[in-house]
Amino acid sequence: MPRNSSFNSPFLLGFERLEQMLDSASRGTGDGFPPYNIEELPDARLRISLAVAGFTEDDIDIQLEARQLVIRGRQEDDSADRTFLHRGIAARQFMRKFVLADGIEVADAFMENGLLNIDLTRPAEETPARSIPIRR
Repeated sequence: MPRNSSFNSPFLLGFERLEQMLDSASRGTGDGFPPYNIEELPDARLRISLAVAGFTEDDIDIQLEARQLVIRGRQEDDSADRTFLHRGIAARQFMRKFVLADGIEVADAFMENGLLNIDLTRPAEETPARSIPIRR
């Protein structure tokens, strides 16, 4: 059974990879943790900022997997040797995925004030026109 797709037009050739990336992005995690911002910086850069209070650099793993930026966080549960009268801050884990377009590169990652910041660069847009000769 053929799938209903916006890319079924005969004029859209070679967009299968884009369709797969859109499908992957739409299946992202839905729990909303951790919250994040994406901002545009000068010089064609982007920054993803995730609120990861309570996590250390050792608790977080950042991987680039098939054009997906995958950020995983895992905290050790140290409650065995502690007695809580109230426990409102749970040790938890998370996974966030961001699909990156071709040409987007991860430039830097750093933590500051409970935020994990990941800087991305994107290539300058080139739209050169060229003539295609017709052979005889």
